Amino acid sequence: MTIIPKSIQDLIDEFAKLPGIGPKTAQRLTFYLLRKPDKSSQDLGIAAENLKKNIGFCKVCCNFTDAEICTICVDSNREREILCVVSEPLDVVAIEKSGGYKGLYHVLGGIISPVDGIGPDDLFIAQLLTRLKVGDIKEVIIATNPNLEGETTALYLQQKISPLEVKITRIARGLPVGGDLEYADEITLSRALEGRREY
Repeated sequence: MTIIPKSIQDLIDEFAKLPGIGPKTAQRLTFYLLRKPDKSSQDLGIAAENLKKNIGFCKVCCNFTDAEICTICVDSNREREILCVVSEPLDVVAIEKSGGYKGLYHVLGGIISPVDGIGPDDLFIAQLLTRLKVGDIKEVIIATNPNLEGETTALYLQQKISPLEVKITRIARGLPVGGDLEYADEITLSRALEGRREY
C-alpha cells in the first residue's frame, strides 16, 4: 500500500532521475513545491518547457544558445586564433569562470566511449575539422577530462587535427592547488612531474 499519492510520487521519480539528486532530495523538492504558491510550480513548469523549446546549438561552436550564434562566438573581443575544445557546455562555464581564457570554444557534445556506444561520428568532430580548415585558428587547446575516455578523445582529435598544420596543445594536468602530495595517486603525481615548469 502506498501512502504517497501518485502525482506526488511521479514528480519525486522525475526529480530523482536528475544527476546528483537522490530519493531524499527528490522528496524534499517535491514537497517544497507543494507548499509554495501555485505560481512557483507554474513558473518552474514553464521554464522547463521553454528550455527545450528555446535552446539549440550554436552554428559555429556547438554550445547551447538561444540564438543562431552564441554570445562568445559573436564577441569581437575574443582571441579568434585560439580554440579550446571541450566535451560539454558545462566545461565552457567552468573555464569562463576561471577568467584566464579569452579565446573561442568548440563543444564536442560528449566524449568517445565505446562502452557507452559513443563513437567519433556521434560527436561534433566533423564540425570542428571543417571549422579548422576554413578558419584562421592557429592553436587548438584540447581540454577534455584526464580520464580514459577524455584521453582517448584527445588522442583521436590530435590524429585528426595534425595534418591541418595547426598547433595542438593539451591542458596541463597535475596536483590541484591546496592538495597534499601524500593523497595524490601515482598518475596525478607522474603528470605533475612531467608538466613541471621553471620556477
